[in-house]
Amino acid sequence: MSETVAEPDSTPPRARDASTVMLVRDGASGPEVFMQRRVQAMAFAAGMTVFPGGGVDPSDAQAEIAWAGPDPVWWGRRFGTDAARAQALVCAAVRETFEECGVLLAGPTADTVVSDTAVHREARGRLERRDLSLGTFLAEANLVLRADLLRPWANWITPVVEERRYDTRFFVAVLPTGQRADGATSEAHEVAWRTPAESLRRWRAGDDVLLPPTWSQLVALGEFGSTADILAADPIIEPIQPVLGTLDGRPRLQFPDNDRYFADLPDPSRLQGSKRPS
Repeated sequence: MSETVAEPDSTPPRARDASTVMLVRDGASGPEVFMQRRVQAMAFAAGMTVFPGGGVDPSDAQAEIAWAGPDPVWWGRRFGTDAARAQALVCAAVRETFEECGVLLAGPTADTVVSDTAVHREARGRLERRDLSLGTFLAEANLVLRADLLRPWANWITPVVEERRYDTRFFVAVLPTGQRADGATSEAHEVAWRTPAESLRRWRAGDDVLLPPTWSQLVALGEFGSTADILAADPIIEPIQPVLGTLDGRPRLQFPDNDRYFADLPDPSRLQGSKRPS
């Protein structure tokens, strides 16, 4: 009797929902974006320069939460999903922004925002350790989530060739008056405010490593002259999932403007602390 050999499972890992927030402010040379270089110990995008963000936590789907601004149905239409999933994505965006850079998009009332987040330092640590949910934190602090301070921007999905995959919704938000973004997170090696042009210059010079989704958003943000213009934009959001193909006979990911990305990609010998994207 012959032995049957099982075929290897070719099903790609499921893409986990994630939220990323491009935090912007007006600077002397135009809009600046808050950037983080991730520590080398991270399982995903180690050493890469990114925007604050991360995976959606089950607690982000908590239904009872004080909410101001467009409702989950509106967010679902913009991101092409249902209201429950959209609410979790927005909550993850607010939570991750607070955890990773100390900026809290919430306020005592529907038309105010926290001016100093230092009083919530302990809660921030508990959120990062998953000892506390966003909904419970907001309720205990008598705060309202300010969904109106966020804008939907883009949707990128990790290619199927990767072991860790994310279905990431990108948001944009202006730094609230009185608040300060910091690097007090275990996930960031260094942080900085930079114009999109400066971030792209550093990438071309090999000082930073940008994954295609980060590069793409910086290119888009570089077209605006102020944060007011950014907030007024109404981008068309269509899911982008790069696929592995060839470019000039070499294996390359295919995505919008990929030829421009790879043309400017620095030589791997000049990259600081991470491998060259492919």
